[in-house]
Amino acid sequence: MSGQVFPALVAILFGVIVGVLLFVPFVAVQYRKQGRLTLRRTLLWSGFLVYCLALWTYTLLPLPAPDEIVCAPTQLRPFQFVRDVFDYPAGSAGQLARNPAVMQVALNVMLFVPLGFFIRLVWRRGFAVATAAGFAISLAIETTQLTGVWGVYPCSYRLFDVDDLMANTAGALLGGLLSIALRPWLSGRGTPTEAAEPRPVTVPRRLLGMLCDVLSVWLIGGFAGVLVNVWRLYATDADPTTFDQGPASFAASAVPLVVIGALVLATGRTVGDLAVMIRWEGGVRPRAVGRLLRYLGGVGGWQLLLLASPLDGLFVLASVIALFAARGRGGLPGLVSRTRPVDAREPQGANETLRARSE
Repeated sequence: MSGQVFPALVAILFGVIVGVLLFVPFVAVQYRKQGRLTLRRTLLWSGFLVYCLALWTYTLLPLPAPDEIVCAPTQLRPFQFVRDVFDYPAGSAGQLARNPAVMQVALNVMLFVPLGFFIRLVWRRGFAVATAAGFAISLAIETTQLTGVWGVYPCSYRLFDVDDLMANTAGALLGGLLSIALRPWLSGRGTPTEAAEPRPVTVPRRLLGMLCDVLSVWLIGGFAGVLVNVWRLYATDADPTTFDQGPASFAASAVPLVVIGALVLATGRTVGDLAVMIRWEGGVRPRAVGRLLRYLGGVGGWQLLLLASPLDGLFVLASVIALFAARGRGGLPGLVSRTRPVDAREPQGANETLRARSE
């Protein structure tokens, strides 16, 4: 049981990590290709990510200890599973359903059904591509096992079976066929014209931009802190067991404050604004002062107050309340800088109709 649970836990853990790392680019791509971010597209892509990681963990993990490896044979005879079926009771439908050889083939088919399904719905490719992808990925997995993870182990630690390759490919084809039934509901694809049309700046859209800002702060800060520790480890020969985390913590706080602040001063928008395609109009003059005030009224102010907890939590609460209360969904940044958010696709000086819909 533990051998089955471990790959699932690894897939979930890595799924969360990769999902966080890719969330902001994912939002930005969806807004530019689809014109918006929908729940079903998010769930579809999340499912695809978790499936890919699960496919990796279930086929290659757990890796054996080098001193415990047992070399596995190869099975290169196509349709050997047909002969294997009759090595077990197979005289009735019930016996076939419990037949280990039948179950093995069925599981290998089902393992790759989601791959064909996702390739059709996520990547929008045809049956030929879905089938070819199933064959290629299955071949890569089987070859990795055959070569002992490309030379890490002295021999194959899992059976290379040509029947598995055939079953996996058939599963990908079957998944592509099954996707036809759900494609109208799951795809949710907008036309290029719809993707280019301005949309109202709603509360969910602003909250999504704020979430992207928070994630960008964490990721930039974490990356800066890691770089500081790596530099200290390899450039100064410092003992990692005696590391003072002060420099890394300072970098994790200061670098995102400076980097995102510079972005706002240069473009007038935060990472979240860019991701959800929002720009700001009006504001305090000179323009640099207005942008600075907007930054301090938003993610910049939150970054500064992170050093004075629990004031940062109160700032977040006030920001959410102001987002609902402020005219035009400008929130605290709009109030302090006297600006209002509009869709970046909206032409300069457009009529007030779209803006009124967002209020």
